[in-house]
Amino acid sequence: MATALHVRGVVLPDDEVRDLWLVGDRVTLTPVPGARTVSDGGYVLPGLVDAHCHIGIAPGGAPVTSLEQARELAFVDRDAGVLAIRDAGSPFPYAPLDDDHDVPRLARAGRHVAPPRRYLPEIGVEVPADQVAAEVTRQAAAGTGWVKLVGDWIDRDRGDLAPAWDEATLTAAVAAAHAAGARITAHCFEESSVATLVRAGIDCVEHGTGLSTDLLDEMARRGTALVPTMINIETFGHIAERAEAKFPGYAKHMLALRDRFPAVVSAAHDAGVPIYVGSDAGGGIAHGLAAQEMLRLHAAGMSANDVLAAGSWRARDWLGFPGLTEGGLADLTVYAEDPRQDLRTLLAPQRIVLRGHIIR
Repeated sequence: MATALHVRGVVLPDDEVRDLWLVGDRVTLTPVPGARTVSDGGYVLPGLVDAHCHIGIAPGGAPVTSLEQARELAFVDRDAGVLAIRDAGSPFPYAPLDDDHDVPRLARAGRHVAPPRRYLPEIGVEVPADQVAAEVTRQAAAGTGWVKLVGDWIDRDRGDLAPAWDEATLTAAVAAAHAAGARITAHCFEESSVATLVRAGIDCVEHGTGLSTDLLDEMARRGTALVPTMINIETFGHIAERAEAKFPGYAKHMLALRDRFPAVVSAAHDAGVPIYVGSDAGGGIAHGLAAQEMLRLHAAGMSANDVLAAGSWRARDWLGFPGLTEGGLADLTVYAEDPRQDLRTLLAPQRIVLRGHIIR
């Protein structure tokens, strides 16, 4: 049997100096004789969470082609202190990584459910309106508790963003996921798709640039989560520049959505909407940037402690990965300084332990 590990430090969120013993993949607060002390001092978190990540999409936007490639992408996140990932849609099936002890905890959707010829090539399962509910049911079985829907995308005939399907189809998609026992989330940039999906009872909104104040109140009432992916939204300027000549209305819309978004995130937080950290790594966004996303949420008006909760203990609870409590999971990161005082501390973890194994 492997030697138990011992960690001592200021454990967050409780803000108490505490001793933790890691026995296999579990935490205990009961002393374990002979345990090896691997960290004494500093500030201890139950690891960071990237709640919008794609380890099944390679840099550049094509699907990964092997388990090893997906694994290596997950390692980039892990080595930055991310010990739990929600993969928000993967075109490559990598279920064997669910039990890989070197890979962060995984909560994952199957493939994106997308409209025909209106999404990223090779990434989603593209289906017409009359097949959406059935496909959502299939993708619920392919994931581990999550389904990812494409709520809107550019409509080239219209020259602007538009819902992926009609209101009845979007509403039926939410019902189908829940009937299959899964939670459902959706890519939402524009205004009408996110309004339909929130009112249909969707569990989470990805991006959410088109959210209005009345929707924020509805989300807070329902407990609907928001994963803002502010790093992704910063790319809207580049998208608009490329689209300007052919789709000027779309370009103008994307810039307007980008410019208003920090205020949207701040208003969502003030309204009580649950917000979680997601980098949108995969394709055009590099892996390992969850801490950078947390800095952006702080700049948008969230307190450092709320940002830490959104990217650590509260996000783990949301995904079903217990933290540093008796019987919790043996995942933790240790930092030399207090991240509540300066979130940039998160960029340099001193110690990383995943599933009771020392990573660094």
